[in-house]
Amino acid sequence: MSPDAGTGTGTGADTDADEVVAELSGLVFEVTGRLRAQFNAAAAELGLPPAQALVLTNLSGPAPMRQLADWLSCEPSNVTGIVDGLERRGLVTRRSTPGDRRVKLVVLTEDGEDKRRQLRSSTNALARTVFELPGPDQKHLRDLLARVLAGPPAGADAESG
Repeated sequence: MSPDAGTGTGTGADTDADEVVAELSGLVFEVTGRLRAQFNAAAAELGLPPAQALVLTNLSGPAPMRQLADWLSCEPSNVTGIVDGLERRGLVTRRSTPGDRRVKLVVLTEDGEDKRRQLRSSTNALARTVFELPGPDQKHLRDLLARVLAGPPAGADAESG
């Protein structure tokens, strides 16, 4: 029997689960760091700062500046400089929203679409090196990560885990 059994402070199983969760967290952060470094390198090869590259990869249609700020986890005022840089490069344009001229939409230009394709192609090629697993393992990892992101099923009891 573990020393904390029956004390309400947890059991050996709880401690093991906590260690696994800590290890999972560390591994996910390490993989994320590798992916980020590869993304930044691919962006640099295309002459883009990481923030501009993030906007390009996430912009699939006209988007308000506020949405870009949410994607980048920054203040809307910071997005102005990022979009200015993309606009100077001819990769995006700003358009007024039909219903509210104060809201500016950021839209990819043809050159922006081309640069986005190049960036996505390069980052996908690099990501293949991170996830170099047999096909079934890749799919299993994908499915597990999708389940983690989806959260627990409705009505699931955290204690029944």
